[in-house]
Amino acid sequence: MRLSGRDLIIKSFNHETVERVPWIPYTGVQVGSLTNTPANKLLMDEDLLFTSLMEAHRLYGPDGMPIVFDLQIEAEILGCELLWAEKAPPSVKTHPLANDKSIPTMLPSKHDGRLSMVLNVMERMKQVVGETTALYGLVCGPLTLASHLRGMNLFMDMYEDEKYVHDLIDFCTDVSIIVADYYINAGMDVIAAVDPMVSLISPNTFQQYLHKPFSKIFSHLRDKNTYSGFFVCGDATKNMDVMCHTQPDSISIDENIDIVKAKIITDAHNILISGNIPLTTVMMLGTQQDNQKYALDLINAIGTKNFALAPGCDMPFDVPSENIIGIAQAVHNPQVTGNFLENYEKKEQHLEVTMPDYENLDKPLIEIFTIDSATCAACGYMTQAAMEMEIFFGEQVDIVERKITEPENVAKLEIIGLKNLPSLLINGKPKFISIIPTRDELREEIQKHL
Repeated sequence: MRLSGRDLIIKSFNHETVERVPWIPYTGVQVGSLTNTPANKLLMDEDLLFTSLMEAHRLYGPDGMPIVFDLQIEAEILGCELLWAEKAPPSVKTHPLANDKSIPTMLPSKHDGRLSMVLNVMERMKQVVGETTALYGLVCGPLTLASHLRGMNLFMDMYEDEKYVHDLIDFCTDVSIIVADYYINAGMDVIAAVDPMVSLISPNTFQQYLHKPFSKIFSHLRDKNTYSGFFVCGDATKNMDVMCHTQPDSISIDENIDIVKAKIITDAHNILISGNIPLTTVMMLGTQQDNQKYALDLINAIGTKNFALAPGCDMPFDVPSENIIGIAQAVHNPQVTGNFLENYEKKEQHLEVTMPDYENLDKPLIEIFTIDSATCAACGYMTQAAMEMEIFFGEQVDIVERKITEPENVAKLEIIGLKNLPSLLINGKPKFISIIPTRDELREEIQKHL
């Protein structure tokens, strides 16, 4: 008897041999494009979200899928004001602890904020597709949630007030666990802690502040007989081993990490790895055939054991649905798709772009290359760190974000030879690659160029 997608994922989480690779399209706000629903309405309306998810389920043939990909749900409940957008999840606008070094005490109830809406959608999805599809509940990881609450000051606190950081992250861990329990009770098969900020810290900092919190989360989920995931964005290569030591059932990574090399590490810990089709250069800007070929090449390079095929993170709103459908076809019919693509070669696009004249600038140029600061928390905080320099330098410097959702910025990235995002450059030279600088570090670096 042919396995359901849910059974396929469960077998993969149990490290069993599977007939094909599981397929998990990380359907975030992209599902809104299927029903002409902007993100700022999608993430506030139960019926619109449910209808959009069902349309994605019909089109994309998922073995597993998340219900909502929004890392600001918990932050909003805890007092962060949000900035809403039509084609992206909300971003955090204000940080309630920015000037208040206290530790919150009130944990979210399931009736707070948008939690009740999300839980209703989870229960409806479970009832309709839960027998055949593994459903994912995503909670905001403790470091990212602490960053939402405290803002950029958190990174100075790590040097100046270790106890406060531990206490704040411990509180955020408790928030992750209680929200995870709500999601489990609503029928979720997998709970993933999503913490993009992990890519911006060192292994030593991870060990110091995050080993115990993440170990606590994943231990709790084991006690609940629920599969766990650890989602990270950006170049977390340096942290792959320390992440594994917290004992999640799976780790999900984006295109900043070489997944073939990363799988050597996850295999050593017997952890399933998930990823990592590039979100913009392939999924959003490529053709359907580009997406199919990338997916098949990835499957052929990695195999089906301890691996689930997925986008690098939640898909941007404007990813064409035909590209996602094409990947699903490749997963479900790899032989037929492979034959169709036998002589296919990706057409290289040589976009003519004008680079800044770095040698003859009137003033220092700070460039932040990002996936998109509106959708990527790590990119958002890197951009915020740069934009804060206007306070100190005013019109003495130029600051610009270059999102790779725009083809010309992809071309610029290739010309510069930059491989990892987010990264901060000064006068065309990479200065901070996947590491958020402190205010003093960035001010000192800029001062050198004045």
